[in-house]
Amino acid sequence: MKLRNTGNRQASVAMGQSDGVEYVNINEVPPSPRLHTSKKVSILPLIFLIFYEVSGGPFGVEDSVKAAGPLLALLGFLVFPLIWSVPEALITAEMGTMFPENGGYVVWVSSALGDYWGFQQGWMKWLSGVIDNALYPVMFLDYLRSGIPALDGGLFRAAAALGLTVVLTYMNYRGLTIVGWVAVLLGVFSLLPFLVMGLVAIPQLEPSRWFVVNLHNIDWNLYLNTLFWNLNYWDSISTLAGEVDNPKKTLPKALFYALILVVLGYFLPLLVGTGAVPLERDLWTDGYFSDIAKMLGGVWLRWWIQGAAALSNMGMFVAEMSSDSFQLLGMAERGMLPEFFAKRSRYGTPLIGILFSASGVILLSWLSFQEIVAAENFLYCFGMILEFIAFVRLRMKCPAASRPYKIPTGTVGAIIMCIPPTILICVVLALSSFKVAALSLVAVAVGLVLQPCLIYAEKKRLMKFSTSADLPHFHGSEQEGIESLIE
Repeated sequence: MKLRNTGNRQASVAMGQSDGVEYVNINEVPPSPRLHTSKKVSILPLIFLIFYEVSGGPFGVEDSVKAAGPLLALLGFLVFPLIWSVPEALITAEMGTMFPENGGYVVWVSSALGDYWGFQQGWMKWLSGVIDNALYPVMFLDYLRSGIPALDGGLFRAAAALGLTVVLTYMNYRGLTIVGWVAVLLGVFSLLPFLVMGLVAIPQLEPSRWFVVNLHNIDWNLYLNTLFWNLNYWDSISTLAGEVDNPKKTLPKALFYALILVVLGYFLPLLVGTGAVPLERDLWTDGYFSDIAKMLGGVWLRWWIQGAAALSNMGMFVAEMSSDSFQLLGMAERGMLPEFFAKRSRYGTPLIGILFSASGVILLSWLSFQEIVAAENFLYCFGMILEFIAFVRLRMKCPAASRPYKIPTGTVGAIIMCIPPTILICVVLALSSFKVAALSLVAVAVGLVLQPCLIYAEKKRLMKFSTSADLPHFHGSEQEGIESLIE
């Protein structure tokens, strides 16, 4: 990676290293200490928070086999990370260390394109995250319903989903440090049964099963949405950058190790599952890994996989809610949302942000798995386009700005790196159903109107807005925002 020291000297450093440049703008003193005293997140919990933001284990990848067969499913989880995950993680590392504060990608877009588009980024990404979080109670209950038939539907299932949401929301309320270490424990427990399943499956593996493909029977919409959903959200951790211990060094390293963990956590279980049992594509749907575990190891392994899936969904829920709620807090600290969104609990957590995010999850929990995935992917795509534009624009307009972690490419290289994921975004959007596209576009339109309404409310003093004095300053106008980044 190329980093900028004081002066024009460039140095090439390994991934995850930092030159220690201070996050201070010209004529500005270092920010004063925050009022809250919550503990910062260290590298190990941060790795597993990223792991749960993106993955949480192989639960939910089964539809890729149903949609396209073993060969394309396996290739997808090897090739797709190169096209999408690696560029997104690299951009997150550079921009997240450039702006090490809560709000993450909202601040990136605001500094490059102005506050209006920064707000749109925040609205689309927050809504996408809340929709995504509505999946996890659904997946939790899907993995348990084979053992508890009452969870298949009806009032009991609805009550169980509500109860789970309340319990996990309370965990977020109690503190990010607790959430981080819970993520570590849940991650180890969630991945361990797949290691055992792999060892048990060795005598039954038939490599020829991995190469089965039928190009005339592929559900491209389901296939791409499944890959996209399971390998995105690398940028979500940026909204917690203000809570990370030494983010300039810790964030890039954590992203690197999490990337390896995520790819292996998908590919190896798929390799075992598709190679050890006869192929019946229609059975490969949400929860099928538990059935494979029973075939290979017996009831005890199935229950372990089901328990791991349940706990994994808990980990994904708390990680996603942390990101969503701290994003709202960061936007409030930047004056983009009313001041009450910046209110913290006695545990240092964003109280109002948590309540808003939990309410959204409850309202959306009635949607099906496939509808949720498609809807959140659609909104997420729009947000990523803004991120790519902001990344390239800041490279062009302020090349001398402090970047403690810099991708070793120039402006042309930055543009080229963004082309493959942008093409992929266009394909995902094109394959969306009319229902999903219509609902998502309505949601986007709401954001376009909501920001001017908030500005009007501020002018009329209907709501109180304020900008935190602890944060480096950038102006809402495009050119001023860019100039304020340069030391």
